Amino acid sequence: MTGPRVLAVEHDVTCPPALFGGWLADAGCAVEVCRPYAGQPLPAVGEHDALLVLGGPMAATDDHPWLAPLRDLVREAAAAEVPTLGICLGHQVCAVAFGGTVERNPRGQQVGLLEVGWTEAAGDDRLLGAVSTPRRAVQWNDDVVTRLPDDAVPLAWTSGGELQAARFAATVWGVQWHPEVDRGVLEVWARGDAERHAAAGIDQAKVLDEIDDARAELEEAWRPLAERFAALAGDR
Repeated sequence: MTGPRVLAVEHDVTCPPALFGGWLADAGCAVEVCRPYAGQPLPAVGEHDALLVLGGPMAATDDHPWLAPLRDLVREAAAAEVPTLGICLGHQVCAVAFGGTVERNPRGQQVGLLEVGWTEAAGDDRLLGAVSTPRRAVQWNDDVVTRLPDDAVPLAWTSGGELQAARFAATVWGVQWHPEVDRGVLEVWARGDAERHAAAGIDQAKVLDEIDDARAELEEAWRPLAERFAALAGDR
């Protein structure tokens, strides 16, 4: 007897399931990674018990050939009540799938540890309710959801007013932060951003050290999110 089957859609080799995939496996899930950028087709929605849409360096509205079919898959998953979680780019893809708007953040790139600003609605949420107490998360993003889809429920905002988490449909959620990353993943991203971070006066070594120092805190904060997602997948 196998556990819940989770499809993880990876957009780029630099953005793997990483810690979140391991936590799902620890919770008894079988995690299958689909890499459409490498030519792998997206499976039909009925082949899995949950859908995890990961981050990536592109924009949610770019013309990569798999993004439009992925938006269709998200809507099909919602119609079939398949638990779906989008992370960063995945969060933005889910927003666009239901009619939301994603744009470059006019306040600039968000990098490092941020407090999660939960809304009152988060406390009763089936997925995020269990973790909706004060905690920090890693953000590393240029784009943000600037207009929520109709009927979407905001679950967290930054102190600057950017959306951090939302429920886009009854079984579809998105988080702008990265619960899945460790220092090894972030060092690759940092190298790609080295020139502009230097120009902006961002001390990458300090940011990475702060995140690394908080690893135990971050695991305690976000492993339960993976466990709750696994439980929703298991309910199917």
